Amino acid sequence: MKAAVWTAYGTPDVLQLREIDKPEPQSDEILVRIFASTVTMGDCEQRSLDLPLWYMLPMRAFVGIRKPERITILGMDFSGEVEAIGRDVHVFRAGDQVFGSSGIRFGTNAEYLCLPEEPEGGALAIKPINMSYEEAAAVPVGGLEALSFLKQGNVQSGQQILINGAGGTIGIFAIQLAKHFGAEVTAVDSTHKLDTLRSMGADQVVDYTREDFTRSARAYDFILDIVSRGSFSGCMRVLKANGCYLIANPGPAQIARGRWNSLTHKIPGFRSAKKVIFGKVSPRNEDLEFLAKMIEAGEMTSVIDRCYPLEQTAEAHRYVETDQKVGNVVITVKH
Repeated sequence: MKAAVWTAYGTPDVLQLREIDKPEPQSDEILVRIFASTVTMGDCEQRSLDLPLWYMLPMRAFVGIRKPERITILGMDFSGEVEAIGRDVHVFRAGDQVFGSSGIRFGTNAEYLCLPEEPEGGALAIKPINMSYEEAAAVPVGGLEALSFLKQGNVQSGQQILINGAGGTIGIFAIQLAKHFGAEVTAVDSTHKLDTLRSMGADQVVDYTREDFTRSARAYDFILDIVSRGSFSGCMRVLKANGCYLIANPGPAQIARGRWNSLTHKIPGFRSAKKVIFGKVSPRNEDLEFLAKMIEAGEMTSVIDRCYPLEQTAEAHRYVETDQKVGNVVITVKH
């Protein structure tokens, strides 16, 4: 089979289209013939290991010290068709049209993928009937993370929420889910993404290149900070007294300040009802099935910025790193 093989840590040039052995499913696995996958900023960070030292070192120890060895194909999102199943698989059958996230095993920038019915750190479900393979591939990672973050923040009907970095892989779905839960949404991103944010249902949009949302008079019940562009103190300032500030990708300084907030929350005289939490995602198949039902009911859609063929996966990485994409960048796989 053909795959975009991750040969070294570095620039997109380390991704090379190669012919490798087609995998065979174990007794508890399914074999998926992949028709579409994606490239996210997470894939780019993984490829280059351009990560904070505290995260990069254990990741390198896991993947391979000198070069990628345990994981050699990137990509987590996918959609396709079940080609074969192991003898212990009970939910899925050959011929099923599926979509999902491969979780910690990655491997979706390829023609085929083997994974269990319940992937570790991922999810698998029947593809929505009203989506193409490309549209469906753009859903799982962003949709599952958005759903998890909003559940952690206990978003309720009537609340005022703000999504910082709303035009990317996660934010597009966070807007739609927040509206589904009945919240009023303010979406923050750059100028060329604002029209898309409105079309997704955002009630207000903020162009961060022209306006600092942390200096506005508006206050929020929940702030989902996907990109950490706003200052910690600024976000806390525009958070309501009982509000929740969720940082999806915290840096060391934000982690320290968030933990200090949690400590002082318990000290008499320093008590604050404002809550700071860090994003955690533990996706399940049921979560992806929930998203599929929303899609089939017409309550959710994906946004595709560009599509690249499998042989141009490196070019897709280059584009994602420009930070210009709206929604997702999809890899189409031709067999």
